[in-house]
Amino acid sequence: MVTLPASVLSGYERFSRYNSPYPAHDRGCAIDLYPGENGGPAPSPVAGEVIDTRTVRCPPRPYAVDTDHLILVDTGEHVARILHVDPAVGAGDEVAVGDSLGRLVRSGFFGRWVDDHVHLGFRAPDANPYRASGSLPLAVDCAVSPLAWDGTGEIVEVGETHVRLDTPVGGDGFAALASDEGIPLDGGLAHYTGAGTFGLSSGTLSLLGTEVATESDDGLVWRDVAVTVDGVDATGLSLFATQIEFGAKLVFHEGHDFVVGESVRVAIDETADPIRLG
Repeated sequence: MVTLPASVLSGYERFSRYNSPYPAHDRGCAIDLYPGENGGPAPSPVAGEVIDTRTVRCPPRPYAVDTDHLILVDTGEHVARILHVDPAVGAGDEVAVGDSLGRLVRSGFFGRWVDDHVHLGFRAPDANPYRASGSLPLAVDCAVSPLAWDGTGEIVEVGETHVRLDTPVGGDGFAALASDEGIPLDGGLAHYTGAGTFGLSSGTLSLLGTEVATESDDGLVWRDVAVTVDGVDATGLSLFATQIEFGAKLVFHEGHDFVVGESVRVAIDETADPIRLG
């Protein structure tokens, strides 16, 4: 188990371990760190010596570049794998936490609604760092406050495939939308399989009066639920911890017709046909 301290996480606006369709995130073996400016500088989450950088192909998307990048850093205890950064560093360079590794890229591995971020995972020193699988379990040592929510809010931001509401309202430090039981939630509810929390949880978790997550042999997973906004089907809720202005983020991967200023109500119900993107 590798633990990221609060001193590292504080250098980013948002973070999430489970809000991704890729297997490492399903198992809590990777974290996405959001510096805040799309295409902006990518501060390093680790200190050590750069081992290698590689350019890799990524899925073709009309809104993204067609190549991504892998940066490997020897931290002394582990090898850090960093993705989605066009490197301004090379083998042999020493980096400290917070140093710029380069600039964030709009990767074809992202959904259109996903902001640019640094993907981070860790490998044992004797493991193959180039393989997509094999990262170590990752924990965060950072307090995340739970934000209660009744499902209502006003739309304050729209994109082609998402909307953001003005509720729930955060406080000081990192905060995340909470389950009905008061547990801060992490992941893509329920469009990504893996579910997570920013606190201890056991058994079943509910949101807006509906059971949304349950324990399985593979850890916490989302139940078969549907998210709607004023009766319109949404892809799901994007869940994360943030230390900037909060607001529930709803995903519509095929687009939507909502506009800024609309007051809406979000509902979650059981379904036999959930939307799953990964």
